[in-house]
Amino acid sequence: MITSPQTRSDNTLTEAVTNVLKSVGEDPTREGLIGTPSRVARMYKEILSGYSVDPLELLNGALFDVEHEDMVIITGIEFHSMCEHHMLPFVGEAHVAYLPDQKVVGLSKIPRIVDMYARRLQIQERMTRQIAETITTLVEPLGVAVVATATHMCSAIRGVRKPKSRMTTRSMTGQFKNDRSLRSEFLSQIQNTNLELQ
Repeated sequence: MITSPQTRSDNTLTEAVTNVLKSVGEDPTREGLIGTPSRVARMYKEILSGYSVDPLELLNGALFDVEHEDMVIITGIEFHSMCEHHMLPFVGEAHVAYLPDQKVVGLSKIPRIVDMYARRLQIQERMTRQIAETITTLVEPLGVAVVATATHMCSAIRGVRKPKSRMTTRSMTGQFKNDRSLRSEFLSQIQNTNLELQ
């Protein structure tokens, strides 16, 4: 019987998890672990699904001609990603702004772009830059600003073990990069939004 590439991929992940369980001294055949390798394989396929997303298909033509010259800000975009160094989660929020140049993008598309890059093996610095660059490419605004803040399990539960520490990264393009007052307005806006939600 010929197996599909998808089936071979699932089997490889399942076998890998089985080997991890054995290597730490567990018995993959005991009652509580019988289905664990296949569950973990499905979980990895889900939380790392960003590799299979095409940004153009994601946008799906949701660009609209609108005369709007002020910045558009989307705050509190929750994300869950996986650190590529230890394959442990980092969890946080992204705040995104763009300055339209005759076009605005559908509201749901910005969080979907965040998810596309979060659902990969990542470092937060790269993810933040990728979000900004993709919005710049797809929407062609006058500028994009992205701020992401997250807690990283690789520093919370191992290594330095500082569970309250949070990392903040920023990426600015166009007018947000060159205009200090515009950048300050965006940063002030997201700070005020965070205070309101507390």
